[in-house]
Amino acid sequence: MSITGPKPKPTALKILEGNPGKRPLNLNEPKPLRIAPKCPDWLLDEAKKEWKRFTPELERLGLLTRIDRVAFIGYCQNYAIYIETEKYLKENGRVMKTKSGAIKTRPEVYIANNALKFVRSFASEFGLTPSSRGRIYLPDLNIEDELDSFY
Repeated sequence: MSITGPKPKPTALKILEGNPGKRPLNLNEPKPLRIAPKCPDWLLDEAKKEWKRFTPELERLGLLTRIDRVAFIGYCQNYAIYIETEKYLKENGRVMKTKSGAIKTRPEVYIANNALKFVRSFASEFGLTPSSRGRIYLPDLNIEDELDSFY
């Protein structure tokens, strides 16, 4: 059995976006605790920095929970691979000369491009791309404060 169409968005992300499609929300969707997973100590150093940079905000928004660990590892680790590879390419150039004298693209270019594709894919899952972030709607938190004054 194959499923067609775009993959469904998490209900938390739909709510933050204001449910623009006005489709019914999946109220039976699993609701894991809004506790971010711990950063694995084996991640690359740049991946650990990225983990620490985004975890608090994603946890606060309910977009990162313990069960999202593998996906977030994928995002952070591929980000680190991309950064490290781009640093290498900056020092060594994007092309190289082969033993026969031909000019060819370094394999690291493909590694960087592939890592960046994974980063973009994982980033959109967590609302970290400009287009996915632009669709997120945060309710005005002052409204609740004003309503509290009536009680």
